[in-house]
Amino acid sequence: MTIKVINEQQVLQEAMQVLMTHLEPSKVLKFWAACQLGDGDYLKLKEQMFEKETVASLYGKIKAFQDYK
Repeated sequence: MTIKVINEQQVLQEAMQVLMTHLEPSKVLKFWAACQLGDGDYLKLKEQMFEKETVASLYGKIKAFQDYK
């Protein structure tokens, strides 16, 4: 049997993606600060999280989130 070991950074990135999908960005950042998850390269993480986004796609997501509330 083969076991796939996922590194800690991958798990944190996936968890952040889930949080960003379901919470307002300000709440995600407050959670992040409370858990002291600020270690690491923010610019690299930001590039990974938003690499496929455009201004128009982000606007659409923000609008949809606000309309949902």
